[in-house]
Amino acid sequence: MPKGPKGEKRPADVIGAAIMVAKIATGELTDTVPTGKEDASKGGKKGGKARAAKLTPEQRQEIARRAAQARWKKSQS
Repeated sequence: MPKGPKGEKRPADVIGAAIMVAKIATGELTDTVPTGKEDASKGGKKGGKARAAKLTPEQRQEIARRAAQARWKKSQS
């Protein structure tokens, strides 16, 4: 059975999809589609810490310097 972009199972054929839509409309089935925001926020928090741990102090300083220049350039415009 094919899976959607979020891993949910969906009918492969047109008739199966139509039956599923009808069941959702009548309330026999509940359509649970995850929003993805919960997973994304967890991953982002972990990723930032992991990236910071890998960077050398010189790399972190260069990133901070570029970010400060971008902020100053934006405020002066």
